[in-house]
Amino acid sequence: MTDETGVQLTKAQQIAAELKAAIERGDYGPGDRLPGESALAAQHGVSDLTARRAMKILRTEGLIETKKGAAARVISFQPIRRRGIQRLARNQWGSGKTVWSADDHRAPDVDQIKVRENVAAPPHISDVLELAPGETVCVRSRRYVMEGRPVMVAESYLPQSLVAGSPIVQADTGPGGIYARLADLGHAPAHFREEIRVRMPSAEEAARLAIPAERTVVKLARTAFDVEGRAVEINEMTMDGTAYVLDYEFDA
Repeated sequence: MTDETGVQLTKAQQIAAELKAAIERGDYGPGDRLPGESALAAQHGVSDLTARRAMKILRTEGLIETKKGAAARVISFQPIRRRGIQRLARNQWGSGKTVWSADDHRAPDVDQIKVRENVAAPPHISDVLELAPGETVCVRSRRYVMEGRPVMVAESYLPQSLVAGSPIVQADTGPGGIYARLADLGHAPAHFREEIRVRMPSAEEAARLAIPAERTVVKLARTAFDVEGRAVEINEMTMDGTAYVLDYEFDA
């Protein structure tokens, strides 16, 4: 058996491909149990190890979830449609809404948050924020969970001199979040730049997102600029690559 490019598939890949096709046809719906590894091995005439490798492929692709001592189930989580243009519009955060309200009917919970002040900025952050030698940043670290599943970890970097004493250094920044509070400080975001990469996670990222080390993550770095062109925030987000659909819609 080969894939669409003509590359010969291993037995584990063939089994995974057949199961994936069955899931896509609806033979197995969200939450349904898949055959156990021993049953798969007997059905396909392979070892239990090969069947286990096939299940690992499906788990890496985010199609199934496995728990020790229980049969694998088709994952019921629907990916978040992240609408990159609409969520950053001023009428979102400017009216006290969260950026998440532009995505879909669900909003994630923040189950981990840590705010650190007067942190020495990494060189690439310092360069973009154009910090003076020795100038520090405030770092807001969060983990976002949707339906009990970690989907993203994020760190926002803001010049300490700009946000000191403001609600931005508190865990709860209030309605509209960071961007509304930057507006209160006279530095409302007027322009954004997003850079997107796909890569393998670090060990720490995989642990915080509770994903297999072999699953790719989306690394999205967003810089917010005020009306004078000053970079006022850098938000580095690491997303579970199977938890998101990145949706960008704009006029020609």
